[in-house]
Amino acid sequence: MKLTTKLFFFTLSILSVLATGANAQENSEAEQVTGVMQEEGTKPVVAKYDSTYRPATYQVQVDYFRKYKNSKKDIIFLGNSLTAHIDWSELLDNKNVRNRGISSDITFGVLERLDEVIEGKPAKVFLLIGINDISRNVPEDVILANYRKIVRRIKTGSPKTKIYVQTLLPTNNSFDKFKKHYNKEAKTATVNNGIKQIAAEEKVTLIDLHPNFADAEGKLKLPYTHDGLHLTIEGYKVWAEILKKYL
Repeated sequence: MKLTTKLFFFTLSILSVLATGANAQENSEAEQVTGVMQEEGTKPVVAKYDSTYRPATYQVQVDYFRKYKNSKKDIIFLGNSLTAHIDWSELLDNKNVRNRGISSDITFGVLERLDEVIEGKPAKVFLLIGINDISRNVPEDVILANYRKIVRRIKTGSPKTKIYVQTLLPTNNSFDKFKKHYNKEAKTATVNNGIKQIAAEEKVTLIDLHPNFADAEGKLKLPYTHDGLHLTIEGYKVWAEILKKYL
Protein backbone atom coordinates (compact mmCIF):
# COMPACT_ATOMS: atom_id res chain seq x y z
CA MET A 1 0.00 0.00 0.00
CA LYS A 2 2.79 2.38 0.84
CA LEU A 3 4.52 1.61 -2.46
CA THR A 4 1.29 2.20 -4.36
CA THR A 5 0.80 5.52 -2.60
CA LYS A 6 4.34 6.60 -3.40
CA LEU A 7 3.86 5.68 -7.07
CA PHE A 8 0.59 7.63 -7.12
CA PHE A 9 2.20 10.84 -5.82
CA PHE A 10 5.24 10.35 -8.05
CA THR A 11 2.94 10.13 -11.04
CA LEU A 12 1.11 13.30 -9.97
CA SER A 13 4.46 15.10 -9.68
CA ILE A 14 5.45 14.08 -13.19
CA LEU A 15 2.10 15.21 -14.61
CA SER A 16 2.43 18.54 -12.80
CA VAL A 17 5.87 19.15 -14.31
CA LEU A 18 4.58 18.29 -17.79
CA ALA A 19 1.61 20.63 -17.36
CA THR A 20 3.88 23.45 -16.22
CA GLY A 21 6.08 22.93 -19.26
CA ALA A 22 3.07 22.99 -21.55
CA ASN A 23 1.82 26.20 -19.97
CA ALA A 24 5.24 27.78 -20.33
CA GLN A 25 5.27 26.88 -24.02
CA GLU A 26 1.82 28.34 -24.50
CA ASN A 27 2.88 31.55 -22.75
CA SER A 28 5.97 31.75 -24.95
CA GLU A 29 3.86 31.43 -28.08
CA ALA A 30 1.42 34.01 -26.71
CA GLU A 31 4.25 36.51 -26.53
CA GLN A 32 4.68 36.14 -30.28
CA VAL A 33 1.01 36.17 -31.23
CA THR A 34 -0.84 38.74 -29.16
CA GLY A 35 -4.62 39.16 -29.00
CA VAL A 36 -6.57 42.32 -28.51
CA MET A 37 -10.29 42.79 -27.93
CA GLN A 38 -12.09 44.82 -30.57
CA GLU A 39 -15.72 45.60 -31.25
CA GLU A 40 -17.33 44.49 -34.49
CA GLY A 41 -20.90 45.74 -34.25
CA THR A 42 -22.06 44.51 -30.87
CA LYS A 43 -20.15 41.24 -30.94
CA PRO A 44 -16.68 41.30 -29.35
CA VAL A 45 -13.99 39.51 -31.36
CA VAL A 46 -10.32 38.79 -30.74
CA ALA A 47 -7.92 40.14 -33.36
CA LYS A 48 -4.58 38.38 -33.29
CA TYR A 49 -1.34 39.75 -34.63
CA ASP A 50 2.21 38.45 -34.82
CA SER A 51 4.83 40.96 -33.71
CA THR A 52 7.61 38.57 -34.83
CA TYR A 53 6.56 38.55 -38.50
CA ARG A 54 9.38 39.53 -40.87
CA PRO A 55 9.30 39.48 -44.69
CA ALA A 56 11.10 36.59 -46.39
CA THR A 57 13.93 38.83 -47.63
CA TYR A 58 14.14 40.90 -44.44
CA GLN A 59 17.47 39.62 -43.10
CA VAL A 60 19.14 39.60 -46.52
CA GLN A 61 18.23 43.23 -47.08
CA VAL A 62 19.27 44.29 -43.58
CA ASP A 63 22.63 42.60 -44.22
CA TYR A 64 22.97 44.61 -47.45
CA PHE A 65 22.19 47.85 -45.61
CA ARG A 66 24.81 47.09 -42.97
CA LYS A 67 27.50 46.67 -45.64
CA TYR A 68 26.84 50.05 -47.24
CA LYS A 69 28.99 52.99 -46.18
CA ASN A 70 27.39 55.58 -43.92
CA SER A 71 27.71 59.33 -44.18
CA LYS A 72 26.43 62.17 -42.05
CA LYS A 73 25.12 63.64 -45.31
CA ASP A 74 22.80 60.66 -45.85
CA ILE A 75 19.09 61.27 -46.33
CA ILE A 76 17.36 58.04 -45.31
CA PHE A 77 13.99 56.91 -46.65
CA LEU A 78 12.76 54.34 -44.15
CA GLY A 79 9.70 52.17 -44.62
CA ASN A 80 8.03 49.34 -46.53
CA SER A 81 7.38 48.55 -50.21
CA LEU A 82 6.08 52.05 -50.95
CA THR A 83 9.57 53.26 -50.11
CA ALA A 84 11.42 50.23 -51.50
CA HIS A 85 9.86 50.27 -54.98
CA ILE A 86 11.51 53.42 -56.30
CA ASP A 87 15.07 54.68 -56.73
CA TRP A 88 14.78 57.80 -54.59
CA SER A 89 18.22 59.06 -55.52
CA GLU A 90 17.20 59.08 -59.19
CA LEU A 91 13.68 60.37 -58.57
CA LEU A 92 14.83 63.26 -56.40
CA ASP A 93 18.08 63.81 -58.28
CA ASN A 94 19.99 63.73 -55.01
CA LYS A 95 23.10 61.61 -54.57
CA ASN A 96 22.81 61.66 -50.77
CA VAL A 97 19.46 59.85 -50.66
CA ARG A 98 19.50 56.25 -49.36
CA ASN A 99 16.63 53.78 -49.66
CA ARG A 100 16.01 51.73 -46.54
CA GLY A 101 12.62 50.35 -47.50
CA ILE A 102 11.79 46.65 -47.16
CA SER A 103 8.66 45.29 -48.84
CA SER A 104 6.00 44.02 -46.40
CA ASP A 105 7.82 45.43 -43.38
CA ILE A 106 5.93 46.48 -40.25
CA THR A 107 6.73 48.82 -37.37
CA PHE A 108 8.22 45.97 -35.32
CA GLY A 109 10.62 45.22 -38.18
CA VAL A 110 11.72 48.84 -38.44
CA LEU A 111 12.41 48.93 -34.71
CA GLU A 112 14.49 45.77 -35.01
CA ARG A 113 16.74 47.22 -37.73
CA LEU A 114 16.75 50.83 -36.60
CA ASP A 115 20.28 50.68 -35.20
CA GLU A 116 21.60 50.36 -38.77
CA VAL A 117 20.00 53.72 -39.57
CA ILE A 118 21.02 55.47 -36.36
CA GLU A 119 24.67 54.39 -36.35
CA GLY A 120 25.44 56.48 -39.44
CA LYS A 121 24.09 59.67 -37.83
CA PRO A 122 22.26 60.67 -41.05
CA ALA A 123 21.29 64.24 -41.85
CA LYS A 124 17.61 63.37 -42.32
CA VAL A 125 15.20 60.44 -41.96
CA PHE A 126 11.88 60.27 -43.81
CA LEU A 127 9.59 57.68 -42.22
CA LEU A 128 6.54 56.01 -43.75
CA ILE A 129 5.38 52.79 -42.09
CA GLY A 130 2.16 51.25 -40.79
CA ILE A 131 -0.13 50.11 -43.60
CA ASN A 132 1.16 46.52 -43.38
CA ASP A 133 0.61 46.59 -39.62
CA ILE A 134 -3.02 47.48 -40.27
CA SER A 135 -3.37 44.64 -42.79
CA ARG A 136 -1.95 42.21 -40.22
CA ASN A 137 -4.39 43.27 -37.46
CA VAL A 138 -1.87 45.14 -35.33
CA PRO A 139 -4.01 47.50 -33.20
CA GLU A 140 -3.71 51.20 -33.90
CA ASP A 141 -2.45 52.01 -30.40
CA VAL A 142 0.35 49.46 -30.80
CA ILE A 143 1.32 50.88 -34.21
CA LEU A 144 1.47 54.37 -32.74
CA ALA A 145 3.43 53.24 -29.69
CA ASN A 146 5.99 51.69 -32.04
CA TYR A 147 5.99 54.84 -34.16
CA ARG A 148 6.80 56.95 -31.13
CA LYS A 149 9.56 54.52 -30.14
CA ILE A 150 11.11 54.85 -33.61
CA VAL A 151 11.09 58.64 -33.39
CA ARG A 152 12.50 58.72 -29.87
CA ARG A 153 15.25 56.21 -30.63
CA ILE A 154 16.41 58.30 -33.58
CA LYS A 155 16.33 61.46 -31.47
CA THR A 156 18.33 59.78 -28.70
CA GLY A 157 20.84 57.95 -30.90
CA SER A 158 21.36 60.73 -33.43
CA PRO A 159 20.26 64.06 -31.96
CA LYS A 160 21.26 66.13 -35.01
CA THR A 161 19.20 64.06 -37.43
CA LYS A 162 16.10 65.85 -38.74
CA ILE A 163 13.07 63.56 -38.63
CA TYR A 164 10.13 63.71 -41.04
CA VAL A 165 7.07 61.58 -40.33
CA GLN A 166 4.63 60.97 -43.17
CA THR A 167 0.96 60.07 -42.94
CA LEU A 168 -0.19 56.78 -44.44
CA LEU A 169 -1.50 56.78 -47.99
CA PRO A 170 -5.05 55.67 -48.82
CA THR A 171 -5.78 52.39 -50.62
CA ASN A 172 -8.33 51.55 -53.33
CA ASN A 173 -10.61 48.51 -53.17
CA SER A 174 -11.51 48.55 -56.85
CA PHE A 175 -8.60 46.12 -57.21
CA ASP A 176 -8.45 42.63 -55.70
CA LYS A 177 -4.74 41.88 -55.17
CA PHE A 178 -4.30 43.14 -51.60
CA LYS A 179 -7.68 42.51 -49.98
CA LYS A 180 -6.30 42.65 -46.43
CA HIS A 181 -5.15 46.22 -47.05
CA TYR A 182 -8.40 47.54 -48.50
CA ASN A 183 -11.39 49.00 -46.66
CA LYS A 184 -9.29 50.09 -43.70
CA GLU A 185 -10.03 53.80 -44.00
CA ALA A 186 -11.11 54.19 -40.37
CA LYS A 187 -7.98 52.51 -39.02
CA THR A 188 -5.79 54.51 -41.39
CA ALA A 189 -7.43 57.72 -40.22
CA THR A 190 -6.82 56.80 -36.58
CA VAL A 191 -3.15 56.06 -37.24
CA ASN A 192 -2.72 59.25 -39.26
CA ASN A 193 -4.26 61.34 -36.49
CA GLY A 194 -1.87 59.65 -34.07
CA ILE A 195 1.11 60.39 -36.31
CA LYS A 196 0.12 64.06 -36.36
CA GLN A 197 -0.05 64.07 -32.58
CA ILE A 198 3.34 62.37 -32.28
CA ALA A 199 4.87 64.93 -34.65
CA ALA A 200 3.55 67.78 -32.53
CA GLU A 201 4.57 66.27 -29.19
CA GLU A 202 7.99 65.07 -30.31
CA LYS A 203 8.65 68.28 -32.26
CA VAL A 204 9.45 66.60 -35.55
CA THR A 205 8.26 67.59 -39.02
CA LEU A 206 4.94 66.23 -40.28
CA ILE A 207 4.40 65.61 -43.99
CA ASP A 208 0.70 64.97 -44.51
CA LEU A 209 0.78 62.85 -47.67
CA HIS A 210 -2.72 61.35 -47.40
CA PRO A 211 -4.84 64.27 -48.71
CA ASN A 212 -2.66 64.56 -51.81
CA PHE A 213 -3.42 60.97 -52.84
CA ALA A 214 -7.07 60.60 -51.83
CA ASP A 215 -10.02 61.04 -54.17
CA ALA A 216 -13.43 62.44 -53.17
CA GLU A 217 -14.32 59.10 -51.51
CA GLY A 218 -11.06 58.92 -49.59
CA LYS A 219 -9.61 56.20 -51.81
CA LEU A 220 -6.20 56.17 -53.49
CA LYS A 221 -6.59 57.99 -56.82
CA LEU A 222 -6.62 55.54 -59.73
CA PRO A 223 -3.93 57.32 -61.80
CA TYR A 224 -1.56 56.95 -58.85
CA THR A 225 -1.85 53.18 -58.34
CA HIS A 226 -1.65 49.95 -60.32
CA ASP A 227 -2.99 47.59 -57.63
CA GLY A 228 -4.81 49.68 -55.04
CA LEU A 229 -1.81 49.81 -52.70
CA HIS A 230 1.42 50.55 -54.56
CA LEU A 231 2.16 53.60 -56.67
CA THR A 232 2.59 54.24 -60.36
CA ILE A 233 5.33 56.58 -61.50
CA GLU A 234 2.70 59.35 -61.55
CA GLY A 235 2.08 58.70 -57.87
CA TYR A 236 5.78 58.85 -57.09
CA LYS A 237 6.10 62.11 -59.00
CA VAL A 238 3.41 63.64 -56.78
CA TRP A 239 5.23 62.37 -53.69
CA ALA A 240 8.57 63.72 -54.94
CA GLU A 241 7.05 67.14 -55.60
CA ILE A 242 5.74 67.26 -52.01
CA LEU A 243 9.15 66.33 -50.63
CA LYS A 244 11.22 68.89 -52.55
CA LYS A 245 10.93 71.68 -50.00
CA TYR A 246 12.16 69.35 -47.21
CA LEU A 247 15.35 68.32 -48.98
